[in-house]
Amino acid sequence: MTPFQKKIYKIVKRIPRGGVLTYKTIAKLAGSPRAWRAVGNVLNKNRDPKIPCHRVVKSNGRIGGYKGGTKKKIYLLKKEGIIIKHGEVASRFRK
Repeated sequence: MTPFQKKIYKIVKRIPRGGVLTYKTIAKLAGSPRAWRAVGNVLNKNRDPKIPCHRVVKSNGRIGGYKGGTKKKIYLLKKEGIIIKHGEVASRFRK
């Protein structure tokens, strides 16, 4: 595992239940502000269920991809209390 991957997983692991972060925010926090696509690639390869990849969304509030499928991602987010309207996160926790 690369140092970049470790940073990404560490950041995502700290996203609280009921909250979300954007790929762009995670890239900034990892010290690579323009690497938001790389963040998505790293999360797509995640095999650890303790890393809540479903809590990462696009900067425009859209759901974005998920290894288990978009419907599963929406289900998991709603289960945690995230409000989703018209395919976008409408939560005050989005950054």
